[in-house]
Amino acid sequence: MKMIEAGRRGHIGPAASLIELLRVLFDTWLQVRPNEPDWVDRDRFILSKGHGCLALYAVLADKGFLSLQELSTFCRSDSRLGGHPEIKVPGVEASTGSLGHGFSIAVGMALAAKIRRRSYRVAVVVGDGEINEGSIWEAAMSAAKHELSNLVVFIDYNKLQSYGLTTEVMNLEPLLEKWNSFGFCTREVDGHNVDQLEQLVKSLPFHETRPSAVICHTIKGKGFPMAENRPEWHHKSQLTDAEIATLYSFLEEK
Repeated sequence: MKMIEAGRRGHIGPAASLIELLRVLFDTWLQVRPNEPDWVDRDRFILSKGHGCLALYAVLADKGFLSLQELSTFCRSDSRLGGHPEIKVPGVEASTGSLGHGFSIAVGMALAAKIRRRSYRVAVVVGDGEINEGSIWEAAMSAAKHELSNLVVFIDYNKLQSYGLTTEVMNLEPLLEKWNSFGFCTREVDGHNVDQLEQLVKSLPFHETRPSAVICHTIKGKGFPMAENRPEWHHKSQLTDAEIATLYSFLEEK
């Protein structure tokens, strides 16, 4: 909310569906060192759906990669915190936002770990609209071919992309069967249920030779009733004082 208020803009809907997943990953699964962001054996995390970066910046600041004060510079011309994440931000492994690219980068990192016999793991979050891209499925085939059990892809399945329902734009079902058919070992989870997420990530990898996929059933704009499941809240610019006050009021209700 500090970022939204400061920048008067942002991809609010796509970020709100990610909060619980990123919290669980950074709290319980990813082995990283905020004071040593380039530690060679760190686990790698890539937000392929880079437009959800409000959630990532908030978690990175909470974990100590950034100061909480820097969040208030969001989308200023002199800020590191742009509308899509860049590698100049500590904790950001790849500049993303051109959809379909981050997953391929993650596959390359996981393959490099195998070749170099390093122990680090790679997690990547893709959007459901993003997996309309053919490059996603090319990367998936490559991951299976190279038996990248050190790779896990989380699909933010909020079922609503920038201008409509995924069922209307490009139907993804049967989604679990698709990922399995591409050589992944796949599970489904309520992406807003922290207990379920924590139990699931503890069981990674799901298979000793196959990459893992997790379909996270989420709600776009979760936590902000005025934005939930509404495509017009995919991205907002020039937010008014009244809109910002309303968003804050939902947090106060909790």
